[in-house]
Order: sequence, then C-alpha cells, then structure tokens
Amino acid sequence: METLPFEIGETAHALRKAFDRRAVGLGITRAQWKVLFKVTRLPGLRQIELADMLDIEPITLSRIVDRLEEAGLVERAADPADRRAWRLHVTAKAQPIVEKLRAVADEMAAEAFGGLDPKDIDIARHVLGRVRENLSTAPMNRASNL
Repeated sequence: METLPFEIGETAHALRKAFDRRAVGLGITRAQWKVLFKVTRLPGLRQIELADMLDIEPITLSRIVDRLEEAGLVERAADPADRRAWRLHVTAKAQPIVEKLRAVADEMAAEAFGGLDPKDIDIARHVLGRVRENLSTAPMNRASNL
C-alpha cells in the first residue's frame, strides 16, 4: 500500500509523457494544451479558477494565456461581475488544434488501456474517484500531529 500513491503518480507521468511524444508535432506545449483542454471543456472560466485547477501560479497562467492569445487560440473577455477578472474562451481558430489533440488523446488512451476489461476500467475510475473524494474532505494540518 505504501507504494500505491507513487505508482499512481508514475502512471500519470507516463500518460503525460506518452501524450507529449504524440502531440509534439502540433506546436503546442504541455502547459498550453492543458489550458486549451480545460477552457474547451469549461468555457468562460476565470483565469484565477483555471490557475487553481491546474495547480499553477496565476502569473504563470497569465503568461501561458498571453502566448495562446497572441496565437489567436484563446481570447479573454472581461468578467461582468468583476472588472479585475478575465474569463477565457477558446477561439474558432483553436478548434482544429483541439480536435487533433483529442484524436491524439483518444489514440493514446486506446493504446494505454488496450487489452483491459472495461469492467476493470470502470472499477479503476470508481476507486480513483473515491481516493480524490477522500482527499478533498480530509482535515488540514495533520502533519503537525506527527
């Protein structure tokens, strides 16, 4: 059990690296495709919300979004509820790239999960979801009790 969190992390790392190898020809960095995927799935996200979801500093995200905006792939829209905030949207120009990234992800997933019983995949999804749920409700500051 003690190595399971490490194994989960290593598996996630292997999936990211496999995706990177396949997506390298599209001219999009890992940080950029992560932003494109999230904003495609959740249009109108505030930059601060997205930075939190991606676990990166807001200034780091701002630089990534700057580059995507310069390339015409993402646009910022003023948040009507907060004039200091920006909401992000993927542009029509980004759609072909997002579709190619999705195709790469589908191909990689088919390879990664090939030969696995769909029931096992459903069990893995359930278990990982429960782990995330357990961690999201765990009390803070336990390390100080050690």
